[in-house]
Amino acid sequence: MTTLNSSEPANLAASASVAAIPRKRWLRIIPPILLACIISYMDRVNIAFAMPGGMSAGLGMTASMAGLAGGIFFVGYLFLQIPGGRLAALGSGKKFIAWSLVAWAVISVLTGLVTEVWQLLTLRFLLGVAEGGMLPVVLTMVSNWFPDQERGRANAMVIMFVPLAGMITAPLSGAILATMDWRYLFLTTGALSLLFLFVWIPFASDSPEKAKWLSPGEKDYILSSLRAERNAAREKAVVSASFGAVLRDPTIWRLIALNFFYQAGIYGYTLWLPTILKNLTHGGMGQVGMLAILPYIGTMAGMWATSYLSDRTGMRRHFVTGPLLGFALCLFLSVHFQSSVALSYLFLIGSGFFLQAAAGVFWTIPPKLCSAEVAGGARGLINALGNLGGFCGPYAVGVLIQRYDGGVGVYCLAGALVLAAVISSTLPARCER
Repeated sequence: MTTLNSSEPANLAASASVAAIPRKRWLRIIPPILLACIISYMDRVNIAFAMPGGMSAGLGMTASMAGLAGGIFFVGYLFLQIPGGRLAALGSGKKFIAWSLVAWAVISVLTGLVTEVWQLLTLRFLLGVAEGGMLPVVLTMVSNWFPDQERGRANAMVIMFVPLAGMITAPLSGAILATMDWRYLFLTTGALSLLFLFVWIPFASDSPEKAKWLSPGEKDYILSSLRAERNAAREKAVVSASFGAVLRDPTIWRLIALNFFYQAGIYGYTLWLPTILKNLTHGGMGQVGMLAILPYIGTMAGMWATSYLSDRTGMRRHFVTGPLLGFALCLFLSVHFQSSVALSYLFLIGSGFFLQAAAGVFWTIPPKLCSAEVAGGARGLINALGNLGGFCGPYAVGVLIQRYDGGVGVYCLAGALVLAAVISSTLPARCER
């Protein structure tokens, strides 16, 4: 009895040590990945503020041309999606992102020097190429550190770069445009990309095997958890033969279509939000920048709530479908009540709440349908083709604004989100945990 009692504190201490391991990972792995994503997103969306802040007038751009400039990024974006995902799975995502940061900086600075529309379109296309591997790389890095029961929240924390970058970009852009030329937006983000290299290189880690700061106990805990998950996945009906099998899987193509319509809604909203707010309030860019903060605060709340509930319940499909319908409804109502500035703005905040709410949950689904060996490439394929919606959404809104009005463009985005919700409701049951 004495021996048993004396061992209890040691057992409790061991249990406490194991329980503390996941919390240490959250603090060490997520921050550098999150910051890299924030830098990339700032490079991507600062054009949304530059257009109403003087770029469109300075370069003589029509609304449809502005939509093309915002969307052509996603044509270039598809080129490195699959190679980036496979490189992260088989090589070093850390090195890939480091070189990407250098490319983002150079392209962003050159964008601040353009004098012709064709130069802007070329550089936006090249920026898309340079950022193309970003998301599949970081999602693969996250999947190397977090098992399925944590992955929805881990993905959500990484995808939190969207609202955080929006919250930083909106007031920063508004302040720069209120006092300086639009070109300084691009020069500033280029400098940030270079400075962040001094954070990324010493702190980012590809996987537990390569992390020198991990203790042997921590490393064993993480690798054994992920190994058990992969062994369990082999017993299920997943795509494992080859990447060619991924291309032939109709469920993968449903995910691509879902992501296409979702990204059309996301980037149609994101890239035209400053213009919508400017037209709604008739205020200056400083005011627009401050008003754009609240929708992104709502985005953070929506992502946390959805990913938490999805991880707790194990339900994935419902927590993709529901936010998509909520996003569509809020967009529709923001136009329907545009005669009331306060009410329309309230529904734009609601749109922000649902903006990325489904994203973290959505990216837990591909690993359930593919083996670990091809999941990185599958993510790249889904993200590459799906993100073409990021081209179609902004461009369609620009064309509809030029031919009709902004309300028609927003209704188009709401329709795309409803289609995405319909597709998500047809996903197979094995998507659930």
